[in-house]
Amino acid sequence: MATAAELQVKDRIFIGGEWVEPSGADPIEVVNPTTEEVMGTIPGCSPLDVDRAVVAARDAFESWAQTSREERAGFIAAIAEGLQGRAEEITATITQELGMPLKLSGIIQVGLPASQFASMPKLMEEVAWEEEIGNSRVLREPVGVLGAITPWNYPLNQIAAKVAPALAAGCTVVLKPSEVTPLNAFLLAEAIEAAGLPAGVFNLVTGVGPVVGEAIAAHPGVDMVSFTGSTRAGRRVSELASATVKPVAMELGGKSPNVILDDADLERAVPDGVAKCFLNSGQTCSALTRMLVPRQRLAEAEELAKAAAETFAPGDPFESSTRLGPLVSEVQRERVRGYIEKGVAEGARLITGGAEPPEGLARGFFVRPTVFSEVEPEMTIGQEEIFGPVLVIQPYEGEDDAVRIANSTDYGLAGGVWSGDSDRAIAVARRIRTGQIEINGGAFNPLAPFGGYGQSGHGRENGRYGIEEMLQVKSLQL
Repeated sequence: MATAAELQVKDRIFIGGEWVEPSGADPIEVVNPTTEEVMGTIPGCSPLDVDRAVVAARDAFESWAQTSREERAGFIAAIAEGLQGRAEEITATITQELGMPLKLSGIIQVGLPASQFASMPKLMEEVAWEEEIGNSRVLREPVGVLGAITPWNYPLNQIAAKVAPALAAGCTVVLKPSEVTPLNAFLLAEAIEAAGLPAGVFNLVTGVGPVVGEAIAAHPGVDMVSFTGSTRAGRRVSELASATVKPVAMELGGKSPNVILDDADLERAVPDGVAKCFLNSGQTCSALTRMLVPRQRLAEAEELAKAAAETFAPGDPFESSTRLGPLVSEVQRERVRGYIEKGVAEGARLITGGAEPPEGLARGFFVRPTVFSEVEPEMTIGQEEIFGPVLVIQPYEGEDDAVRIANSTDYGLAGGVWSGDSDRAIAVARRIRTGQIEINGGAFNPLAPFGGYGQSGHGRENGRYGIEEMLQVKSLQL
């Protein structure tokens, strides 16, 4: 763990291929959520810094867009190698600044983003860069300068999901990482610098959303914004971007249903669903936070969910036995505790957990793993994204009722369906309005399109879909 003597002080930002001083911005403290100690500082940049970064990205765009795809692929592969070579350091950094258990951080928080970059050269070959349609030649060209605004919960992966396909498409990038978990972004910038990416193709500015994020979204020199974060912040980004009619791709919140049908194996489905809800301490936009079970099997599901949840004892993320780390910040901890209290107040039945601090963890932003049952669709905890280790169980009266409840929120990011008959599960999944659905616990596929319906956003990331999101279409009439 970081101590006061090991502060990671980042006092420069990466613009135009160089580490430069910000324009007199006050530093922002980065807090270790396990120890509650300051573990580092970053610059709190200003709109002036954003403007410098956009100018650098615009200056680099034409040359980068005309660079051959093979050459671009070579740079991207070199970045992947740089991340893989520093995997241990990056894993420790993200575990410190976020709190995800070390083993999981290595697999998810570092392994996935490295594979995002490593997969690009092959995926570039799958894109239809040119095609003939009658007397037209249809071209796919880079959209231009991308403004990437990323969240704190999967910090490096969400950066990679934007930066890697943008570079593959031929776009240049201005990145603002979350100020809550920003240190990994500096390690990526160092890997990009070491890979020799041409100056200005990638630029890093840090700071808070209302200053730096808004400056990126509103900047007339930014051609497109890719944003991941809360629905509230997404609305603001869209509002600012609309002044210059720039496209916005956004992946926002979720309240994802996990529909367990009456013929499912509950002893498999319920523990799997609890784990999918509690991953990263519940701080996952696609977490399966609503478990829908047949009313006649409710007691059985509650017993299994309680037993599974109680195996997620909160603890130090650097301990090998820990499955549940802290929440990322004091603000997030208090928010989640407030939702737990609201669930009790509105009449949901508490199965395990609660708003009280976990025993023996006086320090750190920890929350008890919590399960509610008898959660009505209109209850606050049945509608709003909690972003903590809180599962709600919702009983239903039949398949149609299950689909009605599954579709009863404003969100539509992810979901799951369990059945003893996979064809039946797929038929139900087709009726659920959401961007990704697991069938009987199907594994996450980083090459499949990821994104939402409704207020979970629009646009898709991952695989070739991520590259295509960064392209625009031109037709030549021959």
